[in-house]
Amino acid sequence: MWRVITAEKPDLIVFTGDNIFGSDVKDAVKSMNAAFAPAIASKIPWVAVLGNHDQESTLTRQELMNYIVKLPNTLSQVNPPEAAHYMDGFGNCNLKIHGVPKSSLQDKSLLNLYFLDSGDYSSVQSLKGYDWIKTSQQFWYDQTSKRLQREYSEEPNPQQGTAPGLAYFHIPFPEFDNFDTKSATTGVRQEDTGSATTNSGFFTTLVARGDVKSVFVGHDHVNDFCGELKGLNLCYGGGFGYHAYGKAGWQRRARVVVADLNKKGTGSWGDVKSIRTWKRLDDEHLSVIDDQVLWNSSPSGSGVCRL
Repeated sequence: MWRVITAEKPDLIVFTGDNIFGSDVKDAVKSMNAAFAPAIASKIPWVAVLGNHDQESTLTRQELMNYIVKLPNTLSQVNPPEAAHYMDGFGNCNLKIHGVPKSSLQDKSLLNLYFLDSGDYSSVQSLKGYDWIKTSQQFWYDQTSKRLQREYSEEPNPQQGTAPGLAYFHIPFPEFDNFDTKSATTGVRQEDTGSATTNSGFFTTLVARGDVKSVFVGHDHVNDFCGELKGLNLCYGGGFGYHAYGKAGWQRRARVVVADLNKKGTGSWGDVKSIRTWKRLDDEHLSVIDDQVLWNSSPSGSGVCRL
C-alpha cells in the first residue's frame, strides 16, 4: 500500500471491506492495526467499511466499528447520529467534499460520498447466502441525498443541477451479474458475483435518485471490471491485500478515483467536471491500467482534485 500512496498522493483512502480475514486471525485488533497502518502513517484521511469476513475473529461488527472510529485520521463513523436509532449495520456514513478553499464554492459540497454496510450473511431463515443493504439504509441514503441537493441549490451561491456522488460498500448487488469481461467497459470477470439471493432494490433506489454516478465494491477478489447500467457505473476494486484469496499470476491491485474540477474564466475553481478511475498493479512498475472516464458534466477546462 505504501507504494501506491506514495505514487498517487491521494486526498482520501477507502477500504471496501474484508480488511482482515477473520477466520484466520487470532487477534482482530492486532490484524486491523496492521491492515490500516500505512493509511494511518501517511496521515491521509481514510474510511473503512466492513466486509463479510471482518467479524469472523474476536470482535463483532459493532465492536469493530467502535474500534475503527477511534483510530488516527479516520473519517469513519459507527453510524450517522440522526439515523443511529433506526439504521441497520455499522459504518454507514456520508462525507461531503467541499469546493476549493477561498473559491466561491468553498461552502458547497461538490461531491458526496456514501459508505454503507452491506452486512455479512443473511439472518433470514428462508434466504441463505450473503447479506444486503437494508431498507433502513436505503431510506437514509434517499433522505441524505435529497437534503444535500437542497443545500446545493440554496443560497448562498445556489447551483444548478445535482452534485455527483459515489457509493462504497462491500457485497455487490445482483445487477453486477449483467457484465462479463466482454460486456464490461474495462477490466475482467474471473468469478461469479457473490451477491445476496434476494434483490433489495438498492440499484433501483440509486438510479431513481440519480446523484450517485458510480458504486465501488470488493468481495469478489479477482473481479476488477466496471460496467455501466442505466447511467450508473458498477465497479469492482480488485483484490489488494495478501491475507485473503487471489489468483496466481494476477497481480493485486488498487483502484484510484479522481474528480476533475471545472475552471472558470476568472481562473477560480468551480464544480466537478468529470470523475475518472484507473488501477495500479502491485508489480515492479506499479503499472497503471484501465484508465477511463466514469462521468462527465461539461467540456470546459479543468484542474484536478484527487480522492
